[in-house]
Amino acid sequence: MHAVTIVDGSLVWAEREDPRPGRGELLVKVRATGVNGADLLQRRGLYPPPPGVVADVPGLELAGEVVALGDGVRRFEPGDRVMSIVAGGGQAELVVVPETSALRVPDAISDAEAGGFPEVFSTAHDALVTQAALVAGERVLVTGAAGGVGTAAVQLAHALGATVVASVRSPEARPAVVDLGADVVVDPADAANAGPYDVCLELVGAPSLVAALPAMTTGGRVVVIGVGAGARLDLDLLTVMGKRLRIGGSTLRARSLEDKAAVAAGVTRDVLPLVASGAVRVPVWATMPMAEAQEAYDRFAGGGKVGKLVLLAD
Repeated sequence: MHAVTIVDGSLVWAEREDPRPGRGELLVKVRATGVNGADLLQRRGLYPPPPGVVADVPGLELAGEVVALGDGVRRFEPGDRVMSIVAGGGQAELVVVPETSALRVPDAISDAEAGGFPEVFSTAHDALVTQAALVAGERVLVTGAAGGVGTAAVQLAHALGATVVASVRSPEARPAVVDLGADVVVDPADAANAGPYDVCLELVGAPSLVAALPAMTTGGRVVVIGVGAGARLDLDLLTVMGKRLRIGGSTLRARSLEDKAAVAAGVTRDVLPLVASGAVRVPVWATMPMAEAQEAYDRFAGGGKVGKLVLLAD
């Protein structure tokens, strides 16, 4: 097989040994794989994978066709369409996936949409539903809402019956975020004025969070899942104490197989029916061949996107 391979900070389409599924694993012929900010960090040596995961092949999500089964697999058969998060190595022609984290691809979506689904919708669901316990009638702020996780979060929060305020830097991107279900779209500088918020999903980083905290309601919940604008802040603990705020964070990559299985179960229960019905969709901003990953990463880094950039296999 071939895989996107990191060589001295660049990406090359290189031949690699075919993987084999172990017990409880699926071998998947990859049709599509999304590009995420974490992939760009890994290329720069700033986000290494967990121990035991291939270090020089990026990729945290994929979709494709099951081509072989390890011992003990019960839920899938060769030929099934599946999609999954992985701890790394997803940008390859063949990938081994634990059965417990694999999701069935709804017939309603394409390979490209499926390839851009697992990481962002799993992250958004875990943050909004599991971590923040968002419920109907609450107000939620989604910062950096034009990106992959942001567009997923806006849709999920809307589907849950929340009022969604989305901060989007690019004026050109704001109408598309409204179309996804945002009730209000604001410039990041105006986010605090659009409060109050019961939940804040922080995708931008420290400066954005500092601005949002005064607009949180008493008992508000903040979940940090992005720090591109900075990871350190000067935190006013009196605000946290006075409002009884809960500030947490969430990542998926280094979690145990058991934790990832629980995430997959939640997505299967709550999100896949919305995808199948068309209530939730995967906005695909652009697709490029997997062999052109270097150019795709550069395009991703240029910004201006709404939704996902997805690499497609030949």
